Amino acid sequence: VQAAPQQVAEDKFVFDLADYENINHVVVFMLGTIPFPEGMGGSVYFCYPDQSGMAVWQLLGFVTNEKPSAIFKISGLKSGKGSQHPFGAMNLPQTPTVAQIGISVELLENLAQQTPVASAAVSSVDSFTEFTQKMLDNFYNFASSFAVTQAQMTPNPSEAFIPANVVLKWYENFQRRLTQNPLFWKT
Repeated sequence: VQAAPQQVAEDKFVFDLADYENINHVVVFMLGTIPFPEGMGGSVYFCYPDQSGMAVWQLLGFVTNEKPSAIFKISGLKSGKGSQHPFGAMNLPQTPTVAQIGISVELLENLAQQTPVASAAVSSVDSFTEFTQKMLDNFYNFASSFAVTQAQMTPNPSEAFIPANVVLKWYENFQRRLTQNPLFWKT
């Protein structure tokens, strides 16, 4: 955790990322000690040196008092092209093995109009939960489509049958656990 940024202007801060080639995701969060001024937030930029050593800046997204943290994927950005950024006029030291995260304090209206680089999509538990819910529904519907009553069954000693109520019980338990903790499966 880096909690001491280098202030490069009144409203701009940078954090150095050593060994950035081995970093996949960056988490940017506010400590909760100093909020942004009213109506302001922070654009989050990733900067890395290209093959010639020139700084390439890419917009990742933003953080605000209402959205005080975000996770950004940076592993795919190291070969993209730069975008417009507020750090251009600054002479920031750049070494071939160090990247930087830049925070630019800006008006909330400006933050909403910016377009982050697409491959830095913010990770979201909500999209994972939504995917898992759709997968559960699909599995249950698929398995239920093969349901037959005992009277419809023809004996086949080489085939195993699972009662539909067992699949339903698993489905309901998984849904309940997912609702309580979307990351329960990691433990």
